[in-house]
Amino acid sequence: MDFSIASILTLDGVTNGAIYALLALATVLVFAITRVIFIAQGEFVAYGAITLAMLQNGNPVGSFWQRHGDLPGTVWLLLAVALIAVVVDSVRGSGRGLGADQLLKDAAKTLAVPVLVFAVAWFAGPRGWPLWAQSLFTLAVVTPLGPLVYRLAYEPVADASVLVLLIVSVGVHFALTGLGLVFFGAEGFRNPSFWDERFQIGAMTVSGQAIIIFIASIALMAALFVFFELTLRGKALRATAVNRLGARLMGISTSGAGKLTLGLAAFMGALSGLLIGPTTTVFYDSGFLIGLKGFVAAIFGGLASYPAAVLGALFVGVLESFGSFWASAFKEVIVFTVIIPVLLWRSFLHGHDDEE
Repeated sequence: MDFSIASILTLDGVTNGAIYALLALATVLVFAITRVIFIAQGEFVAYGAITLAMLQNGNPVGSFWQRHGDLPGTVWLLLAVALIAVVVDSVRGSGRGLGADQLLKDAAKTLAVPVLVFAVAWFAGPRGWPLWAQSLFTLAVVTPLGPLVYRLAYEPVADASVLVLLIVSVGVHFALTGLGLVFFGAEGFRNPSFWDERFQIGAMTVSGQAIIIFIASIALMAALFVFFELTLRGKALRATAVNRLGARLMGISTSGAGKLTLGLAAFMGALSGLLIGPTTTVFYDSGFLIGLKGFVAAIFGGLASYPAAVLGALFVGVLESFGSFWASAFKEVIVFTVIIPVLLWRSFLHGHDDEE
């Protein structure tokens, strides 16, 4: 291997690492605030990539969808999950003795965003929109799924142990993967590049898509820094991450913090899907492996350190790139094997308690 090949592999690895960094940050964020090891993070990646592809090329799943405006399956999925949330909330509210007016008000709040998204998709006809508008609409479709998933799956067991929350996460992962097969089909999708230009820097050819990935990743990290440092909601999330009971005593809703956190995780997952869509073919179940690499990176930061998670993501990306060159058939094995010495090192360094 000469220097030119090494530089090309490094660039490819850092590019993928920038996407894994977003997933690692989302994983650390969700765990810090809700104590949930969110295995289903990768599903939002697949949903984002496939939703944009369906806006570009139409929905291949059956005539039912095509007769109804050729809408992406994600639009129907969002509406269906919101309706389920309304039914569940109505049953719980009735059990607590809430009146019909309050139940209708809660239902209207739950359905407002999904119905708005559905109306925009139905009447404005997403096909034919420019790529940037379709990308924004994709984020608007996938992001509301995060709070709904928290309400249905995690809110009832929010105070359970980490192990119970992990078991719930496994169930959420399989549920979202199965729903992906129903609403998207088994066909793979690949999105067009956001920028087709190429730039020659020495022996390396830097694509415009790689530059877009770097800019989007850095911009999102900067936005998260501003959000957590300068906004009241961001500080409330930080307080919840430090001490959930103390946050409750100070009037911070841990349930609201959980919904907002899953919303941020869904947004970051969908954005990652938009960025990775032009570089690989995405299937309904592709998100698991992609999200798992973000999880490995988050482990580098002990599910607590954001900078360490970002550095871990870049390391995972570079390791995967060089692993693909030397032994492409074992690249996944190489990446996931790295987590073993990291776990052993952290185990010896910090010990463990019963809950862990």
